[in-house]
Amino acid sequence: MLLIIGTIRLPPEKRAEARPVMRRMVERSLAEDGCEAYAYAEDVLQPGLIRVTEIWRDQASLDRHFATPHLAEWRASWPALGIHDRKLAVYDAGQPRET
Repeated sequence: MLLIIGTIRLPPEKRAEARPVMRRMVERSLAEDGCEAYAYAEDVLQPGLIRVTEIWRDQASLDRHFATPHLAEWRASWPALGIHDRKLAVYDAGQPRET
């Protein structure tokens, strides 16, 4: 299992414009085989800071995701939306456990 955690930034005044684009990205990613979780959430203390969380079954699933048209469309939208300061990290994770 792979866990991707990180952030992206967008100008707070672009949030309304970015929301449907982010929604499409999340919905299409969740429909992919091997995607266990995919979410964007705005930080409550820093407007425009978007927290990214993804869980992928394996590297093959993540590699297929990187080749999808919706990912290319998402990245192509960044300049118009002012998305910048992308900081994501991939972690190898074991099976989840109850805390």
